[in-house]
Amino acid sequence: MKSESKENGREKTPPMISLLPTTLIQSLVDNYHNNQLSFINENLSVEDAHSIWFDLPTLKSFIEDIEEQAAIIDPNVTDADLGIRFYYAAYPEFPVAPVPSDYALRHTLVMIPTKKEDGLNYDFNPCEEEGKSLAIRPVMALAQNHGSLVPPDTSTVETY
Repeated sequence: MKSESKENGREKTPPMISLLPTTLIQSLVDNYHNNQLSFINENLSVEDAHSIWFDLPTLKSFIEDIEEQAAIIDPNVTDADLGIRFYYAAYPEFPVAPVPSDYALRHTLVMIPTKKEDGLNYDFNPCEEEGKSLAIRPVMALAQNHGSLVPPDTSTVETY
């Protein structure tokens, strides 16, 4: 993977730490709880999840997989060309193992790698073979969805 540490022959300034005011975070979470979550809970008769937790090793491993697979396909790819798109999704009414049954109908996130081409961030699946018809494309994609939903997991550890 090409390093992005130099710009015009000089060391690049490290990125700023990502900070948000806690009042903004609380406002965003409250807006979700009071609008989307309450609508889902009342109209679908489901106690939907309101957060998803991922452990750091899982996230780091997923990012490493994206970098490694992208470099195999395009050795000139840079970190700035890669990203992750978070899709909002929902489990089926009758989940199949390894998905726990108490995840039924709850929302989730599916993380899909992206690769920049012509200034646009396209979903990127290194398992996909170009030129293959939809019927013979691979049935697997580089993706991540193994977080813990709250609920059913405990919310006593949440700040927001």
